[in-house]
Amino acid sequence: MVRRRVVESSAERERLAELAGEASADAALASARAPGADAPTDLTAAAFFDVDNTMMMGASIFHFARGLAARKYFRNSDLAGFAWQQIKFRVGGREDPQSVQASREQALSFVAGRSVAELVSLGEEIFDELMADKIWTGTQALAQMHLDAGQRVWLVTATPVELAQIIARRLGLTGALGTVSESEEGIYTGKLVGDLLHGRAKAHAVRSLAAKEGLDLRRCTAYSDSVNDVPMLSVVGTAVAVNPDSGLRDTARKRGWEIRDFRTARKAVKIGVPSVLGAGLVAGAIAAGVAYRRRG
Repeated sequence: MVRRRVVESSAERERLAELAGEASADAALASARAPGADAPTDLTAAAFFDVDNTMMMGASIFHFARGLAARKYFRNSDLAGFAWQQIKFRVGGREDPQSVQASREQALSFVAGRSVAELVSLGEEIFDELMADKIWTGTQALAQMHLDAGQRVWLVTATPVELAQIIARRLGLTGALGTVSESEEGIYTGKLVGDLLHGRAKAHAVRSLAAKEGLDLRRCTAYSDSVNDVPMLSVVGTAVAVNPDSGLRDTARKRGWEIRDFRTARKAVKIGVPSVLGAGLVAGAIAAGVAYRRRG
């Protein structure tokens, strides 16, 4: 009987991952950069980039949370607690179903009742303040290489899709796949559409986007730093480990994937705690916000 419940739980998580992937692909296409003079000419190939520690030093949602803390949305002490929880998650290197479920329940509850426009406006400000100088120039050059080849370039991240799209737009990329939160008439309900765009959900999102865009996944390339993104890396023809954690480095060596590392010892020390924060970060930032609201 216990085994049967575990199977059902696994099936439900897979269903939510598929739903998150579909929703993310739809949101990405709805807000993708309109083709201009630099419209893609290679219509069956594309590149997919993870954000945290792959395209950007540290975690985008952590930087966003810092910006919110500076605006008194919650306290710096809450931010520190969130960081510690994510360090434990990343160092462990495994998805704990109970933790993921808690993340799902908490994610975006902080923005319930707030407008989508407010989040986008804050995201624009915070990107300029705290994220613009965190972009890995080496990874950005890889993205530009694909653009120059006439291919579309998409970010794929657990970060809220609105924030992911800001990052993509500022970098001149095609668009972004991210965690989609439910909204009604421009106001967040505090619920997710499906699940966090993490792990298998990223692979579903890439497959869904490829089907909608007519991409040949065998001709596509994916980049990530995290072993949690092996499902996404495995669905494309070319996988590249960028600034990989130990788990992904081992997997890349076994599978013959290319490894690119743009870190130095000096930068690793400078980045500090945020550099070990990875996928699934939405929940931590939002939980910090919830803690602050409850105190209020």
